[in-house]
Amino acid sequence: MGESTTLLAGLVMLVALLLLLASGLWVSLSLLAISMLGLVLFTDTPVGSLVVSTIWDASWSWAMTALPLFIWMGEILFRTRLSEDMFKGLAPWVNWMPGRLLHVNVLGCGMMAAVAGSSSVTCATVARMALPELKRRGYHEGMMLGTLAGSGTLGLMIPPSIIMIVYGVTAQQSVARLFMAGILPGMLLMALFMGYVMLWSALNPDEVPPRDPPMPFGAKLWNSRRLIPVVLLIVAVIGTIYGGVATPTEAATFGVLGALVLAAATGGLTLRSMGESLLSAMKISCMISFIVACAAVLSITVGFLGIPQVLAAAVQAMELSPMMLLVVLTVCFLVLGCFLEGISILVLSSAVVLPMVQAAGIDLLWFGIYIIIVIEIAQLTPPLGFNLFVLQSMTGRDIWRVTMASLPFIGLLLLAVVLITVFPEIVTAVPDMMMR
Repeated sequence: MGESTTLLAGLVMLVALLLLLASGLWVSLSLLAISMLGLVLFTDTPVGSLVVSTIWDASWSWAMTALPLFIWMGEILFRTRLSEDMFKGLAPWVNWMPGRLLHVNVLGCGMMAAVAGSSSVTCATVARMALPELKRRGYHEGMMLGTLAGSGTLGLMIPPSIIMIVYGVTAQQSVARLFMAGILPGMLLMALFMGYVMLWSALNPDEVPPRDPPMPFGAKLWNSRRLIPVVLLIVAVIGTIYGGVATPTEAATFGVLGALVLAAATGGLTLRSMGESLLSAMKISCMISFIVACAAVLSITVGFLGIPQVLAAAVQAMELSPMMLLVVLTVCFLVLGCFLEGISILVLSSAVVLPMVQAAGIDLLWFGIYIIIVIEIAQLTPPLGFNLFVLQSMTGRDIWRVTMASLPFIGLLLLAVVLITVFPEIVTAVPDMMMR
């Protein structure tokens, strides 16, 4: 196939995709439709057998079996008193810090991220308890919304992250190594968020309520008693993966069992909550799996058409350095983030972007963390920022107000992108150390 025909095929598929997405058709079906369109119009390939075999191959990947289990673990704990316990347990420990209880939003989202694996679930769970408490105490509304919107994105970075599993399958990277790579960047983001809260509080002391009366150490421990089992569950699940004791799928199985035990012990496990968690986990898992399977068909299609090779050659002709390529990709991903949610951005772009990144000599493990941070930013960009919608529905504020409150945290996420680019060891240090 000539280069002109390849470019024409790519243009036709791009226009068709935009039209299908604008019509409201599911992302997965849109990907499948443009894949079949490209094969029918521009190749002599037997479309039916190729599509069926590709979807089948993509649907039984062993790494994907961890996906519904981790989702179910988060759904079980989402229906317990975890959000209330987190606020009561964390508040006494951060009361002395500049910014006081605003840090509960950051730490609470970090803890919830380690059991939910989802940005919107993390944001909604912590906001459900924190917003009424912080509002009652007179905290600045913009900082309440901003810390929740920004910290909610930790659900994508801190393992076990659902989007890391999807990226691992799509880019053929080890999910366990991706989990390891997310540790230091996750801690970096939390440090940046908490540092900003402290700086803002120092510059605006009148906006921060007075400190609560000091609490004895024993009372702090007593308030945190219900968090200890959850922390132990997180450590056990992630620790077994890092220690090589269990695969992500096996660790997810233990996580589900532990979550069921915790829910039963705290009175949150009922027949109704069990059914709701199973149904929700099934819906989310099926949606993600279908998107991944249809994206696999798109990857095969663009491979047949030679689109990645043509684009890679075009990038080489432009003589873009790896740094400039990352800048261009960042802008493209941020534009996509205005219209698509995170997993859709990942699978939609992977067929074209990953060959270009490999040709530029960029480590795919590092690139996975980079793209996740950029997708975190997409969770905060209107008009389709999911975290913005969550907070808008929970507060009744308009989307513009929530977006303005989130702007400083978008800047902090961009700063994190710069930091991991300048210091790639932030991403690679833990996986390299654990694999020695």
